[in-house]
Amino acid sequence: MHPLNLIKIALKAMARNKMRSFLTMLGMIIGVASVIAMLAIGQGSKQSIQDQISSMGTNMIFVRPESGQQGGVRLESSTMQSLTVDDVEAIRASSPHVSHVSPQVQGRGQAISGANNWPTSIQGVSPDFLEIRKLEVADGVMFTERDIQSAAKYCILGPTVVENLFPGGESPIGRTIRFKNIPFKVIGVLAEKGENTFGQDQDDIILAPYTTIQKRVLAITYLHTIYASAVSEEQSDEAIQEVTLALRTSHKLKESQSDDFDIRSQADLIKTFSSISEMLTALLAAIASISLLVGGIGIMNIMFVSVTERTREIGLRMAIGGREIDIMFQFLIESIMISVSGGIIGVLVGVGASVGVGALAGWPIAVTTYSIVLSFLVCAFTGVFFGWYPARKASYLDPIEALRYE
Repeated sequence: MHPLNLIKIALKAMARNKMRSFLTMLGMIIGVASVIAMLAIGQGSKQSIQDQISSMGTNMIFVRPESGQQGGVRLESSTMQSLTVDDVEAIRASSPHVSHVSPQVQGRGQAISGANNWPTSIQGVSPDFLEIRKLEVADGVMFTERDIQSAAKYCILGPTVVENLFPGGESPIGRTIRFKNIPFKVIGVLAEKGENTFGQDQDDIILAPYTTIQKRVLAITYLHTIYASAVSEEQSDEAIQEVTLALRTSHKLKESQSDDFDIRSQADLIKTFSSISEMLTALLAAIASISLLVGGIGIMNIMFVSVTERTREIGLRMAIGGREIDIMFQFLIESIMISVSGGIIGVLVGVGASVGVGALAGWPIAVTTYSIVLSFLVCAFTGVFFGWYPARKASYLDPIEALRYE
């Protein structure tokens, strides 16, 4: 029998039982819509994480002291004193794949301006820190290398600090604030960055020359962190190798000795969070796919009912020359059409639900082409898999017994 005729027969059979056909499709509609929505939420979250980490500098490299032990007590890396300004100079001198490098020391305390105060952190850095962290000065200027050499008491404020220390909306440029009773003259305000992936407010920060923080605030000579950036994201691995060699040479470590520092890159963070996001997305999709299985079982059940109801019709078709393969394809095509029709509606519902969730809940959403194609393939496979056995049963009916069926 011509395939077109089989399609017409399947459409007529579906039209005769509209409500039953729709209820059968409903399992596929819910399954496909759930899979698309879950994948959209998962992919959107993954893309959002990547974008937020990338906004901090995709080619950023940071070096921290390796945590150690003293008297049997495990110490935090921030208390170790293995990083110095000499290490920064060594990296600058022997790392051609590193474009910028900045020391970093950090302390927390109360920033005060007049009657206003705000608990925040102050970071001692060099001007290269702005390029490494993709920060911009929206108002005023950045301190210079000359200010670092003289340990000048200048600072740059983040928008959150400005909002809390100067709530009246006045410009902080030229004003003096105090941090741990040390006066700092405000010479600039950073552009707004918002929260990062970890929920930290990137605008709640004060930047100052690292020499000033070392000498006047923390009274230390070592560094907490060294920030650097590779020439490009693709050359991050080469830059890490050069930084490692420069630091081992600077620290006079022998080949048998392990590193007393720890190097990480933004690429490592992106890979870690992407793998976690992909695992969660796969888990969500697997849970949503259970409804596809239920929908497939529903199709099989209805096709068995349809075969039973149309036993005499099957016998008549066989009696006038219908072949077993024609009967099998008749019911198989009907099963596939129910499944694929449900899949089409499910795609529309899934995309609509994804957009709705993104608009109402404010979640990042990314509907991908592969999720839609995958849904269609799953629908077609479900129609074939769950429709084949009922169709095979119909094709194996004895024509004489089928005609006698009441």
